[in-house]
Amino acid sequence: MSVAFRRESDEEHLEPKFELPIPPGPNPVTARGHRLIEDKVVALEATVQGITEEEARKKVVRELRYWRSRLASAEIVPPRESEEAVFGSRVRFRLNAREQEIVIVGYDEADRADGTVSQDAPLARALMGAAEGDILAFAGREDAIEVLEVGLPR
Repeated sequence: MSVAFRRESDEEHLEPKFELPIPPGPNPVTARGHRLIEDKVVALEATVQGITEEEARKKVVRELRYWRSRLASAEIVPPRESEEAVFGSRVRFRLNAREQEIVIVGYDEADRADGTVSQDAPLARALMGAAEGDILAFAGREDAIEVLEVGLPR
């Protein structure tokens, strides 16, 4: 039989499943972030027990591997009082004539909806090292951010 008429297996046409990418470098987290990661691992472990369909199970196991590795590499950084914005700081600032407040946290615990921003985000990088009263460059503007307050999270 000609090779042109041979049916290849369906497996040959599937996209390869890669591991979820793990951010390079250390994995600093706040105590809250560590609890969030622990809770995620516990929830996924419970979920995987009830899955019988193979593809769905593989997907959850893959995600569980990611969160277990993030938990294993997590380094809790205790909050510290500082006049300058550091990891774990709460920063109140004015950007585009709008007052905002964020807490600078680790990659896996960042959630803009609850006011937490990853230390790797451009906004957090711009604020790191700034103190109350500083005017900072951001997004191409030299005077884009005015730091109003730096403190511990509430």
